[in-house]
Amino acid sequence: MPSKPPRQRPGGRPPRRPGGRTAPRRAAPLPEPDRHDLYQRAVQCVEAEIDFVDATFRRRRGRRAVLLREDFCGTANTSCEWVRRRRENRAVGVDLDAPTLAWGIRHNLARLDAEQRTRVTLLRQDVLEARRPPRAPGYDVVLAMNFSYWIFKERERMRRYFTAVRRSLAPDGLFFLDHYAGSEVHTVTTERRAIRTRPRFTYIWDQASLNPITNEM
Repeated sequence: MPSKPPRQRPGGRPPRRPGGRTAPRRAAPLPEPDRHDLYQRAVQCVEAEIDFVDATFRRRRGRRAVLLREDFCGTANTSCEWVRRRRENRAVGVDLDAPTLAWGIRHNLARLDAEQRTRVTLLRQDVLEARRPPRAPGYDVVLAMNFSYWIFKERERMRRYFTAVRRSLAPDGLFFLDHYAGSEVHTVTTERRAIRTRPRFTYIWDQASLNPITNEM
């Protein structure tokens, strides 16, 4: 006949094993890491990014940007931050990967209120085919951040992308993109950075190889 489990001691203390030793508590299993959540917390700072875009556009154009397109938007984290800034702001996110867009809808757009969600449009589309927005002369701002446009390895495809962006901009629109350069980019290296938000984890930048002729990493 199977034995009964030991009763819990008063005060919630675990039962003692024979000989007076306390039975160890089992740690709760950790949840499966979510790569999109880890990426957003380790790599992105959309608040600082939008601060820069907003201030730069206003300084150079003398007005506030309203309509923004986030190319290679992934989870649309930046688009969501844009519509949170002002009630007139609108954002369009463009990406080819349907599961990543769906994650962004569940986790980022879901955090917006109902009115803010009406001002975000996500398109599963090739950025090479992106066009001007309907009922507008063009986008005030187009973003291609975190070296995303480096997916174009051939000069002609890169030129096609830049041309498509130019055609989709408003007459005074601006194209924002970042670039990875400097002497350290030629160094094979591994860098670790502790991410102290909960759950805590370590982000590792692993630059395993570099071709100095083609600059491919």
